[in-house]
Amino acid sequence: MTTTETSLFTVRRGGVFPAPSLPPFGQFIGGSFVPSTSEETVDVVNPATEETITQVPAGSLEDVDAAVAAAVAAKAEWAAKTPKDRSTILLRIADIVEENRELLENLEAANTGKPAAVAEDDISSAIDTFRFSAGAARAFTALGAGDYAENHTSVVFREPVGVVGVITPWNYPLLMAVWKIAPILAAGNTLVLKPSEQTPLTTLKLAELIAGEVPAGVVNIVTGPGRVVGNRLSEHPDVDLVAITGSVGSGQKVAANAASTVKRVHLELGGKAPVVVFDDADLQAAAEGVRSAGFWNGGQECGSACRVLVHESVAEKFTELLVKEISAITVGAPGADAEIGSMISKSHYERVLAALEDVRKDGHTIAVGGNALEGPGYFIEPTVVTDVPAGSPITYTEIFGPVVSVETFSTDEEAVTRANETVYGLAASVWTNNAQRTLTVPRQLDFGTVWVNSHLVIANEVPWGGFKGSGYGRDLSIYALEDFSRTKHVMYNRGRFRPEP
Repeated sequence: MTTTETSLFTVRRGGVFPAPSLPPFGQFIGGSFVPSTSEETVDVVNPATEETITQVPAGSLEDVDAAVAAAVAAKAEWAAKTPKDRSTILLRIADIVEENRELLENLEAANTGKPAAVAEDDISSAIDTFRFSAGAARAFTALGAGDYAENHTSVVFREPVGVVGVITPWNYPLLMAVWKIAPILAAGNTLVLKPSEQTPLTTLKLAELIAGEVPAGVVNIVTGPGRVVGNRLSEHPDVDLVAITGSVGSGQKVAANAASTVKRVHLELGGKAPVVVFDDADLQAAAEGVRSAGFWNGGQECGSACRVLVHESVAEKFTELLVKEISAITVGAPGADAEIGSMISKSHYERVLAALEDVRKDGHTIAVGGNALEGPGYFIEPTVVTDVPAGSPITYTEIFGPVVSVETFSTDEEAVTRANETVYGLAASVWTNNAQRTLTVPRQLDFGTVWVNSHLVIANEVPWGGFKGSGYGRDLSIYALEDFSRTKHVMYNRGRFRPEP
């Protein structure tokens, strides 16, 4: 572990933080918490203190099979509900989450080390996702019924897929669960969800809170390691679609497993978002944008503004402004007034520190930060790496921590080419005051979301998802409900109908 004695940063450990309200112990199957068939457990740790909060079951194949069976048993009745009925339930869930906002924020912060602002935003976004999906459930559109072949009338039905297996990550435990749960239910499906074994608590708490609102078997939660629970979900013959938010490696495993039963997959994977700063940009605004979007949630964010490409003529000035911004970031534990919190776990903390050691070995300049912070908890200084040449590992490696790199370019063509030289294609941003660039450059960038003069602004009305190694499928917006639906064409030959005698 690397530490520093003269760090600009200190960890704020004060503040009042209430004890979290824990969910029941067990697997949530068929509408209630039941004992796991496995006697093994997984420790759930508060990464800001390194203290164990509780244990959850390390689920078994039998647990997954029971959950899938419950989802299969419930799917016909749930699919038969009208969009209005499903919408009413989703709106009630949104109200329940809002009524329990403080409880969920505290539990999320304890499980992840998030500062208050991030936890508050997560819960607010989860509430809005349920409310949007409730409305979207009643607003599906499809090709109108009509005659597209002579004497034949066509009708296109939009149907639920069936049972959806869901695998969610540790960086936004409740929010990423809700990004899947809300549109999956709105489209008329049932589901079995595996939360990250590191951060399952708010997902389990949500299940406890809504158990009385959702018919038994519609929502099922099974905790446990990916190699057991995740693998079984992705290969299970009775799971009709599997959706994952996670790393590229995890997505590849899920897709390979799903291929055995030819089921559909929905992949929202990693990212390495370029931030392209042109010479005519508002440099102060760009520096503030990177501060916010590059270090939100401690940089543990797949759309993080982590790779800056700045025009060589303004690179020195921009870097000076960025370092000043990052030097002012406060680091702290939940309950403290801080901008960023801890890394999610000891293993991830060590991985980020190892990446910083590689940065040093590669000869790059660490303009600010670059070290672990002393004391309990997995805290790392917010870091800016400069003098990064094209093709360096830091330009294409997803560190997933509080680390932003800065490289330069000389022409617009070079900026676009370099930005696209990554296996990822999730998100990017362009900073310019040139009207022509605002129209042309985003179209040339191979990313699912491109912001102009902002970064990491997300709304439920617009889709979120990537290209290339960042996967396929869309979260949020009406496109998410389409991803969790299937179309059926029924064609009637009018000439074959006989009038009743």
